[in-house]
Amino acid sequence: MADASENKAGSPWRGLPAGIWALGLVSMLMDVSSEMIHALLPVYLTVGLGATALAVGVIEGIAEATAAITKVFSGALSDRIGRRKELAALGYGLAAVTKPVFPLAGSIGWVVAARFIDRVGKGIRGAPRDALVADLAPEGRSGAAFGLRQSLDTLGAFLGPLLAIALMWAFAGDFRSVFWVAVIPAFMALALILLAVKEPPRPAGLRRVRNPLSRAELRLLGGTYWAVVAVATVFTLARFSEAFLILRAEEAGLPVMLVPLVLVGMNAVYALSAWPAGVLSDRMSRPALLMAGLGLLIAADLVLALAPGLAGLSLGIALWGLHMGVTQGLLAALVAEAVPAELRGTAYGMFNLVTGGALLLASVIAGALWQGFGSEATFLAGAGFAVLAALGLIPLWRRLG
Repeated sequence: MADASENKAGSPWRGLPAGIWALGLVSMLMDVSSEMIHALLPVYLTVGLGATALAVGVIEGIAEATAAITKVFSGALSDRIGRRKELAALGYGLAAVTKPVFPLAGSIGWVVAARFIDRVGKGIRGAPRDALVADLAPEGRSGAAFGLRQSLDTLGAFLGPLLAIALMWAFAGDFRSVFWVAVIPAFMALALILLAVKEPPRPAGLRRVRNPLSRAELRLLGGTYWAVVAVATVFTLARFSEAFLILRAEEAGLPVMLVPLVLVGMNAVYALSAWPAGVLSDRMSRPALLMAGLGLLIAADLVLALAPGLAGLSLGIALWGLHMGVTQGLLAALVAEAVPAELRGTAYGMFNLVTGGALLLASVIAGALWQGFGSEATFLAGAGFAVLAALGLIPLWRRLG
């Protein structure tokens, strides 16, 4: 981590290095691009291409699991070579050059291929970027650093669907034209990481890692790290793809043109809460804050399952966004502080591999429950998994104090 002297003012809102701000803006631009597409994709698949809810779940699960598997190798490689930025830039570049595949896709197979390639790019950049944030963060400020990056990232996820709504209106419901516009911010993100992000010097005396994925090195990650991974895995089973929030909105009667408002609302709450939650996590018990986030997810699932109409939908989506803001940067900070600095890339890669596999399973289970028993069963099952994650958090809470 960067020296604590970089935290000049002592304010929880200031003193973060410019590189963390730049990485946050890169994430924001790429998320604007990705979410312009993602906000419309479930409806495009089901209405435009005739896919089922189960197919949507499988596609989304495969896409995210692909990213998770790739993160293992990119994270380990960043530890081996002792460099993060080049791999992160490669991942953003691959995502940018594959964005034009979405407007060109004419079948479900093409969409699966496009999502697969796009998520490979996400996988390449994810672990090195998170390790780079941890390397840049001032001592004792990892929560604030990850919270800031997450807030800016999620601001992009807020702006993307909003732009999708405006452009769907401007282009009279033409999905492909919206997808073409989404190409522009993706290339802006690539330019920004290449020009504005500088890798910090490698600390003197930091151990060189020859084989980060060896059994001996994985053991060095430590018991606390693997306990965090275990809790996050069960948590991920409860937090299936947001594609099902979009399908729930359509079921509740929201017009197709306004369906992206689901992600707009969720990400607005997410973006506004992530940075304050990160700052708070530097000042209080992180397991306690994570438990509060699980409570918010349980409440969101119960509202989405049981509360009728658009009012219930709105409340459920707001609670879902708040739980994301409270928990996602917090989990990243817990990983950063649980492992040796020279193994951070590997730690994030393994973390994302395991949770990505859980997300694949969660999305398939959610799609199958929806298709077989309806939306209520999907969200009630999510609440059940969240309760299990809360029970698993109790031993970790005792370990961390």
